[in-house]
Amino acid sequence: MLELEIRRRAGAFTLDVALEARAGVTAIFGPSGAGKTTLARCVAGLAAPDAGRIVLDGRVLFDGATDLPPHRRGIGYVFQEARLFPHLDVAGNLLYGAARGTDPAEVAALLDIAPLLGRRPAGLSGGEAARVALGRALLRDPKLLILDEPLAALDQKLRLQILPYLERLRDRGLPVLFISHAIEEVARLATTLVLMGDGRVIHVGSTGDVLSDPAIAARLGPSQAGAMLEGRVVTVAEGLATVATPAGRLQVAGVDAPPGTGLRIRIRAEDVIVATARPEGLSARNVLPAVVESVQAGQGPGLMLRLRAGEGALLARVTQASAREMDLVPGRQVWAVVKTSGVARADVG
Repeated sequence: MLELEIRRRAGAFTLDVALEARAGVTAIFGPSGAGKTTLARCVAGLAAPDAGRIVLDGRVLFDGATDLPPHRRGIGYVFQEARLFPHLDVAGNLLYGAARGTDPAEVAALLDIAPLLGRRPAGLSGGEAARVALGRALLRDPKLLILDEPLAALDQKLRLQILPYLERLRDRGLPVLFISHAIEEVARLATTLVLMGDGRVIHVGSTGDVLSDPAIAARLGPSQAGAMLEGRVVTVAEGLATVATPAGRLQVAGVDAPPGTGLRIRIRAEDVIVATARPEGLSARNVLPAVVESVQAGQGPGLMLRLRAGEGALLARVTQASAREMDLVPGRQVWAVVKTSGVARADVG
């Protein structure tokens, strides 16, 4: 477990954070300038807090009397850029900083880079270089892995290629501090979500609970807001996967996974249509009975609804005029309509 309570001032900006990060992926999410990278650098020993305490698995990394250097903290750090050594081949880059006699075979297989071991960085694609940088951090056998916007420099296609490898790491149980401003990455990867703004922690909770909170959704903005559901593939037919979720069965396009596979699905609030009577004659495949749990005013003419569907929660964005005309108040029975094409490939992991 990572425990920290630190304060650092840089010009007019002050980082003042207290939090605990337990096993799994803890995502530090917020806009640019929120203090996410400053926080990560303080934990890794690349920047020193002005005051406070940082403890990893009961071992003090920083306090008033202790300030361990980065190489003694037991932390692997992956930056936005791969930062590979051009004069070393992939094998040499992987083993840089690893203990003598370390075998890179397992990590190379995990990240599908075994065929690349003899190449130089100049001959790698952006996605391949990112996986090598990740493998180098893992081979240091860290107690904690920090991923600082590791996908920010990649285009959407490469991000989709890398995300499954990060999901593999999460499923192996390695504690990860994941810094990001991309909510779709957070929804796919994170166990715990820490929302930051102006150098402070605004909210902490399980990823599913935080993303389905209308008040938090109002902070994210209408295009970013969306609830996350975890489910399991039941069948795949005609290009559609039927997924059993707490909210009910959903049909999702573009999922090539066998029955029994666990999935996370993020459903954007703007892709949920609300009806007060069960709609008929629709091309949309997903129509779920739900109840309005809460209504949150946002910026502009929109409202954010939290809908309880079965044992799960969805968010839906509607106009104030629609909410008034349809009497969308807490307790109202409704139907939530989600198009199969409304769930983007990046939102399924």
